[in-house]
Amino acid sequence: MTLTVAIQMDPIDRIDIGADSSFALALEAQARGHRLLYYGPRQLTFRDGQVTARVRPLSVRTQQGDHFALGEAVVCDLSTTDVVLMRQDPPFDMAYISATHILERLQPGTLVINDPGEVRNAPEKLFVTLFKDLMPPTLITSDPLEIRAFRETHQDIILKPLYGNGGAGVFRVRPDDENLGALLEMFTSFYREPIVVQRYLPEVRKGDKRIILIDGEFAGAINRVPAEGEARSNMHVGGKPEPTALTTREQQICVALAPELKKRGLIFAGIDVIGDYLTEINVTSPTGIQEVKRFGGPDGAKLIWDAIERKLKARG
Repeated sequence: MTLTVAIQMDPIDRIDIGADSSFALALEAQARGHRLLYYGPRQLTFRDGQVTARVRPLSVRTQQGDHFALGEAVVCDLSTTDVVLMRQDPPFDMAYISATHILERLQPGTLVINDPGEVRNAPEKLFVTLFKDLMPPTLITSDPLEIRAFRETHQDIILKPLYGNGGAGVFRVRPDDENLGALLEMFTSFYREPIVVQRYLPEVRKGDKRIILIDGEFAGAINRVPAEGEARSNMHVGGKPEPTALTTREQQICVALAPELKKRGLIFAGIDVIGDYLTEINVTSPTGIQEVKRFGGPDGAKLIWDAIERKLKARG
């Protein structure tokens, strides 16, 4: 099976090839003989019922700083491609949502991974609320009185933007912290969306586990331990990855999520678990497969392409 694969992603010259999941997916596709086309979200166009992009043929190699080559740009009717990988990073803003609407017009002819309509309906910090029995105590609101009441109940809390990513804008507010009012003013100034407020989980000092699910099935995990003096475990802000195994509770969480992920066509998902609690379900541009492989876990890029090829064969 030789496929034409268009990859919609952020600037390829800026990625870290030792960590970037999109790069790993491109390498694996190339190894299978698939033809790669590269473009950014701003090169995506909808005109008179046709979805096109100004693409450039792409080849990749594992040499940092010289890790890609691009051919001449041409306008491509994306309905002539077999697969589109929607891999640009959040923020999950109106530009992101608009791209999902446009890519949705390619279906059912072209397979878009992850399914753009389902991505649009599954922002990480809202999708997880479908599984409230698996979550820590959580509040989503813009009402400062509700936030103060939640803090009164839970004392030690975390504030974070509803559509943020990479640990940006995440604050821990301890019971004796006098900055809550100022933080709420800041959130109101920077964001129109509600704020996510959760009970602080002290288990995060032992790590925030990223678990990879491919077509609903467990495909490896890493533990991300926060740096000293840091409440966030994201690797963008100094979190240290380490090998890990699933607890019984984490296995139960994976089993609970599998049917919904499969039903929605969310082939590549990365879930975050702290202690016994599910905190996020990442489906926009999940990462972590390179770290899992580096610590001896499954090759997530191979498993994702196996799942994509199975889906295409099933569609005939």
